[in-house]
Amino acid sequence: MMNHALAAGDSSRVIPKLEKSKDEWRRLLQPKEYAVLFEEDTEYPHSSPLNHEKRAGTYICAACYLPLFSSEAKFESGTGWPSFFRPLTGHLGTKTDYKLLAPRTEYHCI
Repeated sequence: MMNHALAAGDSSRVIPKLEKSKDEWRRLLQPKEYAVLFEEDTEYPHSSPLNHEKRAGTYICAACYLPLFSSEAKFESGTGWPSFFRPLTGHLGTKTDYKLLAPRTEYHCI
């Protein structure tokens, strides 16, 4: 669903965040994209085409296109979701989710 990867480029430069209201984002995104990006929904495991992405480049936010991860930090976690051991600096925040038995860390664009 959210197939947003950007091949090659300078991911170290600071890019300003796009400022939009939730209504604006809702109009721009597909319902499932909006739910995942703004309402803490989760994609089904093994559903992302990014699981099989092998090209070198930068993974970007599906909404605002800010650079989030380098392909150099991607690894196969066996979880069914694209996994990275290190984010790019400056555009990623975290939140602890207690909805399941064990706490999980949710990553989001800031």
